[in-house]
Amino acid sequence: MALDMCNLCFEYHHFDKNVSLTFMDNKHQHPQPQPQLSLAKSSRQRCNEWIFRDVPSDITIDVNGGTFALHKFPLVSRSGRIRKLVAEHRDSDISRIELLNLPGGAETFELAAKFCYGINFEITSANVAQLCCVSDYLEMTEDFSKDNLGSRAEEYIDCIVCKNLEMCVEVLQQCESLLPLADELKIVSRCIDAVASKACAEQIASSFSRLEYSSSGRLHMNKHTKCEGDWWIEDLSVLRFDLYQRVMTAMKCRGVRPESIGASLMNYAQKELTKKSSLWNPTTQAKVDLVSVPSGHERQVVETIIGLLPVEKLAVPINFLFGLLRSAVMLDCTVACRLDLERRIASQLDIAALDDLLIPSFRHAGDTLFDVDTVHRILVNFAQQDDSEDEMDDASVFESDSPHSPSQTALLKVAKLVDNYLAEIAPDANLKLAKFMVIAETLPSHARTVHDGLYRAIDIYLKAHQNLSDSDKKRLCKMIDFQKLSQEAGAHAAQNERLPLQSIVQVLYFEQLRLRNALSCSYGDEEHKPVHQSWRISSGALSAAMSPRDNYASLRRENRELKLELARLRMRLNDLEKEHVCMKRDMVKSHSRKFMSSFSRKIGKLSFFGHSSSRGSSSPSKNSYRTDSKVIERTCASTD
Repeated sequence: MALDMCNLCFEYHHFDKNVSLTFMDNKHQHPQPQPQLSLAKSSRQRCNEWIFRDVPSDITIDVNGGTFALHKFPLVSRSGRIRKLVAEHRDSDISRIELLNLPGGAETFELAAKFCYGINFEITSANVAQLCCVSDYLEMTEDFSKDNLGSRAEEYIDCIVCKNLEMCVEVLQQCESLLPLADELKIVSRCIDAVASKACAEQIASSFSRLEYSSSGRLHMNKHTKCEGDWWIEDLSVLRFDLYQRVMTAMKCRGVRPESIGASLMNYAQKELTKKSSLWNPTTQAKVDLVSVPSGHERQVVETIIGLLPVEKLAVPINFLFGLLRSAVMLDCTVACRLDLERRIASQLDIAALDDLLIPSFRHAGDTLFDVDTVHRILVNFAQQDDSEDEMDDASVFESDSPHSPSQTALLKVAKLVDNYLAEIAPDANLKLAKFMVIAETLPSHARTVHDGLYRAIDIYLKAHQNLSDSDKKRLCKMIDFQKLSQEAGAHAAQNERLPLQSIVQVLYFEQLRLRNALSCSYGDEEHKPVHQSWRISSGALSAAMSPRDNYASLRRENRELKLELARLRMRLNDLEKEHVCMKRDMVKSHSRKFMSSFSRKIGKLSFFGHSSSRGSSSPSKNSYRTDSKVIERTCASTD
């Protein structure tokens, strides 16, 4: 009887190896079990649909609460693990086996059991990861049976899954619950490498499709054509953040464009952070109750995204960086993450907007409304970066005669941004004078060409903090260069009762100098006054304090002018020496009185020291030089 049962089981077990696994689960064709049925009953009901009923079962398998009444021979013929367990209990005739921590649970074991019984089913991207893991757990390898479940699943991954990016992403999703076994079997690494290679290849192909010939016959990239090589951005947003991090790292190593990496990070951050809470809003300025926020997952997501940011500038918009910084401050991320973000923001602070700098203060209930300390660190990084660039580029920048270098232009933009920021935070009653001043003094003195914005911010602060002492008001107003105020701002400051008396006197003094200079210019006497002084006092908008590099360029220009003037004086001295030689030769040839009188008249016509009427010039003009040269030539010709 036992032999007949084995033969019967073998007949059900044997099938052609060329037949593909295309079995569709009958649970889609039959009504679903009632909710009141237990897991054991539902598993037994599913088994009754495909297990043969003529032969009674001789072994029961317990898998994560599910029970399967099966036969030993089909399982032993395919699974090395079950074969070992049965062999260990041969004398006791084991009839029940419990499989603990089986990957994939009861549903995956059911597919493995069907494979042992020779029943076809379909391998898909939704179950191939589970099949690989369960075949490893049950030891369903080629050592125990040819074309076993392990080799079938591995072949499907290599030949089907790794050639399709969407299927790789789906397999990676299935691996989230199978770690670390899926990682040990290299399922995750193979799918990640396939995704990175596929995305890089499609991006290269898309770049080639955007190439076109210009009118001059040169190849160039058409920027107006939409890039179609980044469609995978949406697909990757469904991955868990740890797997997503590994995919992005592989893409960066493969050479995917930084702009594409940045776009993917923005899309992933938007989905992962907005679906958990409403805190991912760059314009949010209200304080949030952090106790009710599930910050653990969000903190990991934010730190992961910060670690994946491309090093290239402008790879991601600056408002996205500020959004990450708000989240990092709010979720209390690591100091390294926040400092990294602050350095990235500082490198492109000149394109930031005022709303970006208004970072709410989340952690201190009685402190300022906005996080002033974070903004101060960003400004310090910007100022230090500007200084370092000055030191590195001195040789190249100073050769240029342009009054403003690109870094100076960025400095002017940031100075205007800081003045607007100071005016925005000035009404805060909790803002200390020291914090206000340290923000205003972070940038160098040559950053502000006009002090109207700074004066406006200080005036707002004085109006909101009327209890300041006179000494504090004087310290605050010392930051203003009243020579750099425009005419309108100067008129307002002269009548501003909130300013200290000393400051009002300075304003009136510089306004008087400006008025006197305007009157002198109207009478045409501006050429007799120092040019730099009249230019500095005439208008606050033009009285720009020059940076060290601008001073150096101005000195270079003056030095070249002095060299040209010195060259002209040397030429004139050579001409005079030649004339002197000619006159000595003539005196030797003739000593007559006629010659002496002629010589006296010629000497009288020469002007060695310029015309006496030119009071304001210390060097001979071009016209006098031209006239003197003609006189010398006529004198030499007459004597000859």
